Order: sequence, then C-alpha cells, then structure tokens
Amino acid sequence: MKYWYILPVVMLVSLGLTALLRQYALRRSIIDVPNARSSHTVPTPRGGGVAIVVVFAAALVLMVWLQLIGTDESLALLGSGLLVAVIGFMDDHGHIAARWRLLGHFFAAMWALFWMHGLPAIKVSGFTVDLGWAGHALAVLYLVWMLNLYNFMDGIDGIASLEAICACLGLALIYWLHGEASLIWAPLLLAAAVAGFLYWNFPTARIFMGDAGSGFLGIILGGLTLQAAWSGSELFFAWLMMLGVFIVDATFTLIRRLIRGDKVYEAHRSHAYQYASRHYKGHFPVTVAVSLINIFWLLPLSVAVSFQRVDPALGLIIAYIPLLFLAVKYKAGEREGA
Repeated sequence: MKYWYILPVVMLVSLGLTALLRQYALRRSIIDVPNARSSHTVPTPRGGGVAIVVVFAAALVLMVWLQLIGTDESLALLGSGLLVAVIGFMDDHGHIAARWRLLGHFFAAMWALFWMHGLPAIKVSGFTVDLGWAGHALAVLYLVWMLNLYNFMDGIDGIASLEAICACLGLALIYWLHGEASLIWAPLLLAAAVAGFLYWNFPTARIFMGDAGSGFLGIILGGLTLQAAWSGSELFFAWLMMLGVFIVDATFTLIRRLIRGDKVYEAHRSHAYQYASRHYKGHFPVTVAVSLINIFWLLPLSVAVSFQRVDPALGLIIAYIPLLFLAVKYKAGEREGA
C-alpha cells in the first residue's frame, strides 16, 4: 500500500466536488420534489453522484499510470461506467425514454464484458460450470440488472452509499487476506469516492445521488464482481453475498410486481427498505440496520466462503435466507394499502 495517501485525497476531493454540485443543482433548480412515490418529504437537490463518477474515474486512470491496475479491467469499468453515468446525467436533467436508456445500458454491459473477457467458468459445490456464450449473455443481463437495481434501491438517505462502502471495504479486506494486491485498489478507490459524497447524503440528506451516480455504482460493482470471478469463484460469490441486501430486496420486489402484472418501469415505493423506513418513521434506522447486516452477517460469511470454509452455493443460501425473511416481513413488492 505504498500509495495509501491517495485514498484520503480521493475522499476529500469527492467531498468538495459534491458541495460544488449541490450549489450547481440549487442554482439550476435540479431539485427532487416529493410526490406520492417519494420516500422523502423535503425538496432536495439531486445529481451529487457525479462527484463519485468524476473522482473515481480520475483515480482509476492514475492507478493505471502507476501500473497498479490492469488496463483491460480499467477500460471495462471506465467505458461502461461513464456511459451509464452520461445516460443518467441526461435523465436527471430531462427525460430519456426507457427503451433508449435500456439500450444504452445493454451496450455498456457488453462493453464491460468484452474487456473483462467474458464470464469465466465458475466452480461451485465441486463442479465446474462453463456456460460459454450463454454464460456471457447471462453476465450481460446481470450487469444490466445490477445497475438498474442500484437505481431502484437508491430511495432513502445514505443507503446506496453505505451499501457500496460496506461491499467495497469488505472485499478489500478479503483481497488483502488472500494477498490479491492487483484487485484491492479499485474497491478501495470506489469506497473513498463514495465516502466523500456520503457526508452530504447521510440522513438527513442535503443532496441526492441521482441516476448518474446510482447507475454508475451499480455497473461498477457488477464489473468488480466479474473481475473477481477470474481470480477465484469463491471471490465471485463473496461479492454476491456482500451485495445481498440490495440483490434480494430488488429481485424479490421485481418478481412480485411482475407476477401481479404491474408496469415494472413505473416509480413505486414497494421495496422492503421503503416499507421499513415508513414503519420506523425515518431513513436513519433502516440505513444503519442495512450496514449492520452487511458487517455482522454478510461479511463473516463472505470471508468463510472466500477461504472455502463454507461451500459457495451453501454460503449464498445461508446468507440470503434471512434477507428473504426480511423482504417478506417488510412486504417487499406488495402494493401500498394492500
């Protein structure tokens, strides 16, 4: 960690840039005004996630120049992440039809997968699963779903930021324990960039992330998951476990809404975390609870799986069962008033 001092610099630059973006949003009236589908009650500037995008991208380029991060992985993350961020930024400032957004998302996912060299064979429960082109197609769908679910889950103050920080620091710890120096920098840089933004986004938020930031985080985290898969299937499963709160809530909610015949692209407030925030009358307890679940439940299981103390598939099931219970308890996917 010769260049450790880069991390606090990244955090401070993100902190300052978010402040500037907040002033910009206020001057340009880029405000998220509460409505019937909102989880907040006070008009709040949005678009602060651009700070995460700009600072992380610049830091990643620096890491490539210092030869601490591979060129192909950086091209995968930068190309896909910046495209998604631009689409989100344009949508934050106006409106882009859902079909065009989705087309851009698929293109970004294919770009990432190309530079990541596809989806490797995954070892699970003593078997090696190599799906070939079908696996690559599933990986594209996974990346598109990750960036969209992150957008869906960015609905209360601080939750998307803390989820990213917990996942990135958790995997950085696992990489360090495994001696995977080539993998550790990207998640650490992302955690530092998000931490600077979190100062302004922690309950009660003074600026929201916006689609530019949430979509960017989703596809970058998805890309880091696929990058880990090339170093070891156990690391791939560790990422899936650390992101479990978001994956389970968003996926369970989507499935229930699809079964009911809802228009899934329409805004709603039926995620488990949204019901929980209304039940506990605030964003703070839910955001903190999600972080505690990540630290005290998902991280120890992820470490155990990464060292093959627990079978990856079994570990994923053990990790997700309580999350499914919470999704049901807090009525994920149920129509309001049902």
